[in-house]
Amino acid sequence: MRLFRSVAPVTVAVCLVLSLPYDARSHAREPARHAAVVVTKELPGAECRISAEGSRVTAYCHNPDAATDRVRLHIECSRWWDLDTDGAPVDVGPAVTVRLTGRCWKEVGAAWVSHQLV
Repeated sequence: MRLFRSVAPVTVAVCLVLSLPYDARSHAREPARHAAVVVTKELPGAECRISAEGSRVTAYCHNPDAATDRVRLHIECSRWWDLDTDGAPVDVGPAVTVRLTGRCWKEVGAAWVSHQLV
């Protein structure tokens, strides 16, 4: 009986963790495969090229328009224990290119850039 009392809470905790949804993604996110390059274009605003290699993500955003675009890199990690990140917003002026970087501890699940006209 004593063994049952010590194992029961651990068993319940493991069952609860395993019953959580593993991968729920919105349709707006682009999958980041190993060494994949994803190009995003929001009109008007900056055009961004996103590449993921291993656990690192790099995005280059170039703004060909006259209006300033505020971009932000978002990274969703594959592992449930790995923290997803939202980068700091960066203003991209006319004819300016910026580099945004981020990483996961392990594999990258998805990466995308959000845009906001300033």
